[in-house]
Amino acid sequence: MASESGRSWRDAFFKNRGTLLALPAVSLALLGKPSRNSIAIGVPLALAGEALRIWAVGFSGVTTRGDTVTAPQLVTAGPYSYVRNPLYVGNFLTALGFTIAFTGACSPAQRATLTAAGLGTMLGVYAAIVPLEEAYLRETFGDAFDDYVAQVPRVVPALAPAGSQAGTYDPSVIVRAESRTFVTFGAMLLALAFKAASAPAP
Repeated sequence: MASESGRSWRDAFFKNRGTLLALPAVSLALLGKPSRNSIAIGVPLALAGEALRIWAVGFSGVTTRGDTVTAPQLVTAGPYSYVRNPLYVGNFLTALGFTIAFTGACSPAQRATLTAAGLGTMLGVYAAIVPLEEAYLRETFGDAFDDYVAQVPRVVPALAPAGSQAGTYDPSVIVRAESRTFVTFGAMLLALAFKAASAPAP
């Protein structure tokens, strides 16, 4: 069980995770130098990450947008039957895709700096909040969560789904739960489109 001091700083990271993860995105939009090839490679990867998020949110619902950790039920169906943190895997794919897209014409040093800052920040935030979430789930669902942990990996998806699954897909929650993500995704695409007009040929 996490200590109170451990929870306090993890709670702060969880509450402000959106802001923390937005900073690297802003840096990419401002400092990135895309090429046509990098856009062609990166955008489909970013879209795949968002598609994974949409799949996961349909099962987990709007609780994923709260400022505190909560879960009305232990969801183990859909993408959660392959990996315990499909939202974060989706976010990482999207971030990787946009990093590739925005850095195609950067110098190696610039590309390395933007990549390390962006993906490093994301890994740091998730390293802080995943233990907080898991502590809550273990306290709330007890043995059911421990059984789930034993069957489903944390971040590297399994090749086959777990046998025991709970939860149903509800597409009606997508717009409510993903509205901010859609706005951010759209803004990144607009920034790419603006820069693509003067992007160098490969």
